[in-house]
Amino acid sequence: MSEDGKGDSVTVKKSMDVQGNHFIYQEETEKSLKVLDYDYKRCTGCGLCVVVCPVDALELGPIKEIATGMDSPPVMMDIDKCTFCGMCAGFCPVKAFKMDITGQFPQKDEYPKLDSGVQINEKCLPCTLCERSCPEDAITVEFLIPKKDEIAPFDESAEGSIEIDENKCNLCGVCSIFCEAFVMVEREPDPVDPLPYEQILVDEDKCDYCGLCVGLCPEDAIRTTGGTENKYQVPSLEGKVTIDDDLCTRCSWCSAVCPYDAVCVKKPFEGQIILRENNVEKCDPHGCHGCFNVCPSHLWYVPENNDIGHKIAMKDEYCIYCGACVNACPHDVMKVSREKVRHTDIPESPWAFQWKDAIESIVTSKRCHPDTSRSIELEKEGPKEYVEVKIPEVDESYLIAAKESLEKAKSTFKNMKFRKRIEKSDKEDQ
Repeated sequence: MSEDGKGDSVTVKKSMDVQGNHFIYQEETEKSLKVLDYDYKRCTGCGLCVVVCPVDALELGPIKEIATGMDSPPVMMDIDKCTFCGMCAGFCPVKAFKMDITGQFPQKDEYPKLDSGVQINEKCLPCTLCERSCPEDAITVEFLIPKKDEIAPFDESAEGSIEIDENKCNLCGVCSIFCEAFVMVEREPDPVDPLPYEQILVDEDKCDYCGLCVGLCPEDAIRTTGGTENKYQVPSLEGKVTIDDDLCTRCSWCSAVCPYDAVCVKKPFEGQIILRENNVEKCDPHGCHGCFNVCPSHLWYVPENNDIGHKIAMKDEYCIYCGACVNACPHDVMKVSREKVRHTDIPESPWAFQWKDAIESIVTSKRCHPDTSRSIELEKEGPKEYVEVKIPEVDESYLIAAKESLEKAKSTFKNMKFRKRIEKSDKEDQ
């Protein structure tokens, strides 16, 4: 209220813009600006934002169709309903929603959010395994060691031998970073075996048996003879591991491949995922692939020779219990339940109840909504004029040719790393 007893009017402007994959929603007043950025390509369609929204401003799109190829936003917003409370941004497990607030909001840093993440402890060497296995390309390892040739110039006249003890070697890849004589044979990581390498080789044309790798190997798996052994000082193994929190989905592949227990993963939810025995036989993982496409943990796989009795299987230890697979599955094959939400503290405030109810709804899927029966109904736009659209005829031969091309490309696009490279390339071109 103003000093003369009259109420101060506040002008609120809302707008929406589309920038590539991003829907940009804004709420502006004379004192503040709220920007809600929704990256629909990042969104998995888990629907948690729809559950927590206190005003029913969010709605799931055709998730099953989107999961199998339709290019459409998994979540749509009614901007007129949205109060820009930030709950969707605070509780999106893959950070498809982000909220930026400027202006007079002294409590904006106190808004609750999911409390999850990945920490690297003092046991880290580092090595190459977590970076190369991460399905989201969220990990970067910077090695702070010189290259071999910077310490010991290559001696073409050297003679000797080199041997790797395969029983000791854990394929950490440190030697290959240090010296180009070592070659790591890469493989496509998968949920059953997330290791990014299948073998280590030595190119003896590039090895002068200097012996530096012997001292550098953390597993004492290398032996050399001859050469200039013991002539040069072995460098310290140092480096820096950086995790992109916006890309990381807490899938814990990095923890699974780390041989030194150096990775600590705190997941946003605790829960359970199971296959429904009555429906699992309906699954067609080759024809559908919906759960594979939406899962932020990349835990689904097709078992070899159907050795577990199902056409589809999962590594439930990777699951973050978001429920995206449930929404994507056309046959109700899986069930996800959540028992706990890890979140930051909720400060005592007028809006604390709404946040507590939002967090509880993530477990119960039941949300309390405010009573809007006495609210003023805005004038709605009348029905639009019906326009008949004539569907053009399509040459049947074109459809057959297109189907054949898609079949040839299917195996390539099943490759997870290939899809990630394509998506990354698309973002860089925008």
